[in-house]
Amino acid sequence: MDNARILIIIPTYNERENIVLLVPEIKRALPEAHLLVVDDSSPDNTATCVRELAETVDNIFLLSRPKKEGLGRAYISGFKWAIERSYEFIFEMDADFSHDPKYLHDFLAAAVDTDLVLGSRYLTGVNVINWPLYRLLISYCGNLYARLVTGLPVRDCTGGFKCFRRKVLEAIDLDRISASGYSFQIEMSWLAWKKGFRIREIPIVFVDRKSGESKMSTKIFREGLLLIWRLRLASLFKRK
Repeated sequence: MDNARILIIIPTYNERENIVLLVPEIKRALPEAHLLVVDDSSPDNTATCVRELAETVDNIFLLSRPKKEGLGRAYISGFKWAIERSYEFIFEMDADFSHDPKYLHDFLAAAVDTDLVLGSRYLTGVNVINWPLYRLLISYCGNLYARLVTGLPVRDCTGGFKCFRRKVLEAIDLDRISASGYSFQIEMSWLAWKKGFRIREIPIVFVDRKSGESKMSTKIFREGLLLIWRLRLASLFKRK
């Protein structure tokens, strides 16, 4: 596959320890891929690490943003960067090793006849390692709730390991995306579904981060609850 067609977007905020280990693992798993790190001015100098990596590893790019604005804003910046450069397959991937690079080939195989591929923690049971029970219950029940309210026909609505075809992102008005936290994942998948794009889930095993801190917060959780009902109302009024 043409290496100019694959871009993996990795948003970072204080991921210095992880990014220096993750980039070589991705390049070993998928050498033809280009990587874009979108860094929100991390105080730990994650951006400096990426610049140093780019000196020795081909096709590593850095998009530095002036302040922390949330996961959704970071991805939207990355999506626009990717569209401008005509990448065909555009990945979302976390920097903390919760998304294993070994699945990248599975995503591309599924993307041959699909528009949006989702890495699912709940497609074949519960495939999550090292999460405390309360967090697992929040995630699992939250996904069930989102699916029931919005009608989105996927088992893992909030997962952040994805591969979009460029035409999906081009069809979505990225400037109108409202979610900034993890509910961004629900909104993007819902919009793709409502626009009639083909969506497929593939099973992955999700492993909780080994270093760094989780970005989950009460504010992000509340945002997700409100978004689900906003999408439900949008469905009733045929808005996309």
